[in-house]
Amino acid sequence: MKSSQIRESFISFFESKSHARVPSAPVLPIGDKSLLFTNAGMNQFKAIFLNTEEPKDLRVANSQKCIRVSGKHNDLEEVGRDGFHHTFFEMLGNWSFGDYYKKEAIEWSWELFTKVWKLDKSRLWVTVYEEDDEAFDLWKNQTDIDSNRIIRSGAKDNFWEMAETGPCGPCSEIHYYVGNNPGDQQAELVNNSSEYWELWNLVFIQFNRLKDGTMEDLPKKHVDTGAGLERICSVLQNKDSNYKTDLFSKTIEDLENFSNTKYQDFEVSYNVICDHIRMLSFAIADGVVPSNDGRGYVVRRVLRRGSKFAMNLEIKEPILYKLVDSVVSTMSSHYPELKEKQEYIEQTIFSEEQSFLRTLENGVIQFEKIVSSTSGSEIHGKDAFKLYDTYGFPLDLTQLMAEERKMTVDIDGFDVEMKNQKELAKSGQKFEMDNLDLKWNLETKSSHSIFVGYENESISSKIINHAESGEDIIIILENTPFYSESGGQIGDTGIIRNDDFSARVNDTQKNGDYVLHICTLTNGNIGDNLSVDCIIDVDRRNNIKVNHTATHLLHQSLKDVLGNHVNQAGSLVHPEYLRFDITHPNKISSKELESIELIVNQKIDEDITVETSIKSLEEAKKEGATALFGEKYGDQVRVVTMGEFSKELCGGTHVSSTGKINKFKIKHDKAISSGIRRINAITHNQVDLYLKEKSEELGLQKEAEQKKVEEKQSQSILLDSVNVDLIASKPIKEINGTDLFFSKVELGIASDLKSLNKKIKNKIDSGIIFLFTEIENKTTISVGVSDDLIAKNLKAGDLVKSIALELQGGGGGREDFAMAGIPHTNADDLKAVVEKIILSILEEI
Repeated sequence: MKSSQIRESFISFFESKSHARVPSAPVLPIGDKSLLFTNAGMNQFKAIFLNTEEPKDLRVANSQKCIRVSGKHNDLEEVGRDGFHHTFFEMLGNWSFGDYYKKEAIEWSWELFTKVWKLDKSRLWVTVYEEDDEAFDLWKNQTDIDSNRIIRSGAKDNFWEMAETGPCGPCSEIHYYVGNNPGDQQAELVNNSSEYWELWNLVFIQFNRLKDGTMEDLPKKHVDTGAGLERICSVLQNKDSNYKTDLFSKTIEDLENFSNTKYQDFEVSYNVICDHIRMLSFAIADGVVPSNDGRGYVVRRVLRRGSKFAMNLEIKEPILYKLVDSVVSTMSSHYPELKEKQEYIEQTIFSEEQSFLRTLENGVIQFEKIVSSTSGSEIHGKDAFKLYDTYGFPLDLTQLMAEERKMTVDIDGFDVEMKNQKELAKSGQKFEMDNLDLKWNLETKSSHSIFVGYENESISSKIINHAESGEDIIIILENTPFYSESGGQIGDTGIIRNDDFSARVNDTQKNGDYVLHICTLTNGNIGDNLSVDCIIDVDRRNNIKVNHTATHLLHQSLKDVLGNHVNQAGSLVHPEYLRFDITHPNKISSKELESIELIVNQKIDEDITVETSIKSLEEAKKEGATALFGEKYGDQVRVVTMGEFSKELCGGTHVSSTGKINKFKIKHDKAISSGIRRINAITHNQVDLYLKEKSEELGLQKEAEQKKVEEKQSQSILLDSVNVDLIASKPIKEINGTDLFFSKVELGIASDLKSLNKKIKNKIDSGIIFLFTEIENKTTISVGVSDDLIAKNLKAGDLVKSIALELQGGGGGREDFAMAGIPHTNADDLKAVVEKIILSILEEI
């Protein structure tokens, strides 16, 4: 069976058991800040396990794309060195949300493995949690596995927890012996030998762990299973390595052609490259871009590691981007987003590879700096790790270059730095409970949080529950007109009140299925009367609607001008402005920005009707509707259409026609990370305010410029008014045979002393020119020396320094002209100092 057939066979099998087929969640977790990447099939169902969201289907199955860069079997540095470590993998899974339980999960897993896929029962082993008698008995009595192949194990291997507190339960793993001696299998080697592969983990979520460590039974018990597609492909295709399955064969073939090398000669390098290009393709397709922090940093590290291993194949130019096509051809039938974004993925990887090759060159320079600043013969572990982490130098390269200089590398110090980074990565991937730690005042299971705000700005409703959170009151309503923040649109504000109390709604957020109204009490207290009036801030909502509709027009205009590779990478719809992040590798030119803005305003002028409709997700996508970044879609979706121009899946609020936007203006755009640009724009009245401010700024700027012109003219008049001929006609004194021309002049700026000095110099044969001016209570002096005196080693710079020093000032300059600032000094005193200094210097030369 091909991998695509195995994947389809798994999902179809569970469809035959009344499971709904659900799509994979993106590898960029939606609404879960506790995870770097989606790392398990259950991530998208977390809210169901936490009991904050009701399942749409009680039984579901899918294949989930996952990324792990730390933990058991997922150490990044181990990827490629064997046949089963990966950064990217697919997790086949089936789930029951309070429906079937252990019996069905165990029976069906055995049926699929032994009857459908016909795995050799004599190679299969099963582990159960040591205290889980129920699972042990079900394996023994409901399947035909040899009971000697059922092993009880401790919590380390057979008990699952979401976090330190919360849902948890025992699990049962199915292992497969892949060794060459099936007659010599041993129970104690299961979980302890690479010849026994864990293929499927059946998790039975039945407890809730409390803060004190005790466990209570959950009201509903769930099943969560996960089977790695890559390993199952290896077993069913009779391969001893995941990399030898058809999941990787096209990539290996292309890499052999591009590099003129063979897989068997560079197996580790090929494994690394083939694994990493899959991880990169899926991560970038789902909106993660290489950067220097968070998820983007992990992607950049993986890309650079792949690029380094490509160098082992004597490849000195970008090559990873060329392998994207092999991933697309292998995987896009199930994951169409790869095909849709292929060009953008290739552009992003190519740009990063080019940048990394330049960085490597800088790393060599950095290495030389480290060597020159190291006093001993050992390179510190921190320095070696910096070369590895920042400049992409593998440790063995640093060791090799150090050896050439008869130096060693502090390996222990390097390992400490590496361990610290891994701990950081692990902590970033651990679940955090995001269930609100609130004490609710009511016990009720009534229907709640039904949004009716598309049609209503105020309604009568009923409080279903409420709780205190610091100074805030959290209210849950039966029906609500308040829009909870999602899809980039911020939450509504307004008033909730009755005869007993009044509360200001400061924000509206969502937690699972619950709409939380975050309020401040302004009058009274919530009592027994739970009937309330709910009124949103209408003007604020209307401004938000305008900006949300404008965001859709902007999105399509960006695609029209920049290209279809443009995808949303984030947004914020605010009552005063809109912010839109896009994937685009280059700077947007002013001409392109003008074209984008023009298109949006044309569509506003056309006053296109904005239509909303509810359709199936499949139907909406067939019609070409754009799915937005960071949104989770069900089977039924809301489609917002603006004529033939724009069609997007969107749950937000919008104006009835584009003409209501009135006008649109892009304020600025900027790069916020590699390959991501942020556009800030405004609409309607905000445009008028902005243009008015700009006009006022322009007016002030013109005034300032006019003032400068007038000052310059005034300065020019003052300069022209100086009687140069009079100053140059007669020196005031002769000192040791040298003429001194001394004068106070009225100027607008001190720098005019230079041009004035030059004019006088042109009118005399020989001499020292001393001019000074007073502007705004500041005295500036200048000295000019004729060429014949310079030849005698008399320099203006020396003269002005000595004069200024005498008068507690400072300055300097060249040999022909120099200036200095001094405290206010009357002309006679200044003249006396000048004559004294000149005399002393002339006597020395």
